[in-house]
Amino acid sequence: MEFKDYYATLGVERTATQDDIKRAYRKLARKYHPDLNKEPDAEARFKDVAEAYEALKDSEKRAAYDDVEARYKSGREFTPPPGWDSGFEYSGGDGYAGADMDHSDFFETLFGARAAGARGARGTHMAGSDHHAKVQIDLRDAYRGARRTISLRVPQMDADGHVRMRERQLDVSIPKGIRGGQHLRLAGQGGPAIGDAPAGDLYLEVAFAPDPLFRVDGGDVYVDIPVAPWEAALGADVIIPTPDGSVQMKLPPGSASGRKLRLKGKGIPGGQPGDLYAVLSIALPPADTDKAKAAYREMAKTFDGFAPRRSLEA
Repeated sequence: MEFKDYYATLGVERTATQDDIKRAYRKLARKYHPDLNKEPDAEARFKDVAEAYEALKDSEKRAAYDDVEARYKSGREFTPPPGWDSGFEYSGGDGYAGADMDHSDFFETLFGARAAGARGARGTHMAGSDHHAKVQIDLRDAYRGARRTISLRVPQMDADGHVRMRERQLDVSIPKGIRGGQHLRLAGQGGPAIGDAPAGDLYLEVAFAPDPLFRVDGGDVYVDIPVAPWEAALGADVIIPTPDGSVQMKLPPGSASGRKLRLKGKGIPGGQPGDLYAVLSIALPPADTDKAKAAYREMAKTFDGFAPRRSLEA
């Protein structure tokens, strides 16, 4: 769909104050109101003006719109970033625009179905909208709990009525046992309220940062463990790393590459703790000396009947 230039629709500069935007809207709304203007395109123009005002009169919507507008030009195809519509609320009409006015596909795509959630809300008291964001944590934080400082970009109106994005830092407590995809709720850290109503909440969706050793599947954790051929064949006691420290594990004789050994309850902790799986791989010593090569030749004689590709024969 085409990206709409709401500033051009209202005939204002991008540096316009909120009062400038309101004045421009009222002027155009009177000009194109269907009850006052009988031109064939008056109703369509009126709806365009009302939609542009709905997007720009709200400081949060305007700041978010400004944040991506620079990357697009009017008339070009636009696909909103993931999560773009998080936290926006419809604030109702403003004199001329009816509360039941249909928005364009562009507006609905930009601000999502949630834009209809608060239609008709009026008065001097309005709860702040909930905001959503994602936060990456280390896997070890889920094992032990932690406190982290995160940075968010939020809209703020300056003394001249201009809306700017600013960095905001929050101290967040990561509880022990948190899992990927779960949400942390920070009460009152969402959108600001109007009047005496409560502020919205901030919901942080947790994701694990990539780890060089471990992979996560729900509450279970996987780690690749290389073992020597004689350890796999004869059995051995090996040290296994976990996100909460190393443990010793008995490797059964005759273990093959790809075998999974379970350490029960050593996954992500919680009411039902996950398990940790050690996935074995056979590591071959290099044949980089005469002595090593001789050892491999002797092994070949010892296992003369061993045929590792027999299963591939037709």
